[in-house]
Amino acid sequence: MRIKKGDTVFVRTGADKGKTGKVLSVDVGKKSLVIEGINMRNKHQRPTQKQPKGGIVSMEQPIHLSNVAIYSSSLSGPTKVASRVITEGNKKKRVRVCRKTGEEI
Repeated sequence: MRIKKGDTVFVRTGADKGKTGKVLSVDVGKKSLVIEGINMRNKHQRPTQKQPKGGIVSMEQPIHLSNVAIYSSSLSGPTKVASRVITEGNKKKRVRVCRKTGEEI
């Protein structure tokens, strides 16, 4: 999976099309992401010891991986990702890079 927790992504389709947000969690098995402030839904919360009132809570729901792209700040838009192997001394390190500009993500 080329998108990781902490990346900034651009939403390509759906109700939140055109918005950007930070990835909060990634589910590799379901190929879905939870993005901060994107795909918000209301959940009816039962009263608990932590929240004795309960009520309606607004929370982020997962969005499929195919509906987002990594956001490039230099391009101010979405970009495709490639991986490149960089050698530092005797160690080889794989890094993700922007396909258009070649800068490291």
